[in-house]
Amino acid sequence: MGIAKPFVAVVDDDESVGRAIRRLLHSVGIDADTFSSGDEFLDTLASMPSYHPGCVILDIQMPGINGLEVQRRLAGSGVPVILITAHDDVAVRDQALALGAVGYLRKPFNDSILIKTVQAALGITPSP
Repeated sequence: MGIAKPFVAVVDDDESVGRAIRRLLHSVGIDADTFSSGDEFLDTLASMPSYHPGCVILDIQMPGINGLEVQRRLAGSGVPVILITAHDDVAVRDQALALGAVGYLRKPFNDSILIKTVQAALGITPSP
């Protein structure tokens, strides 16, 4: 009768970035599912009502539905959102944070900062 292990959804059109984030999170005991588009992630949410990631990491610039639009569609769901981007733009960052993002990280980001941001979003106390 254990508590379900927290997991994160990683949405990035660069599959190598998704895999790297999944491996990084796994190294600290956090499971992650990866999606290569906002459409794929939203389709999974719509088709599997029981699918509830504890946090979503979204790339901002993706073909099709971008990260900000996915964030808008998640509004009110209670799922914490962390946005990542290779193209930092102050207006986009301000918009993301105004929409409730718990983090906004520019690629390449520091691994420990990403881990701490995810742990905070999941309500996990970091290990010393």
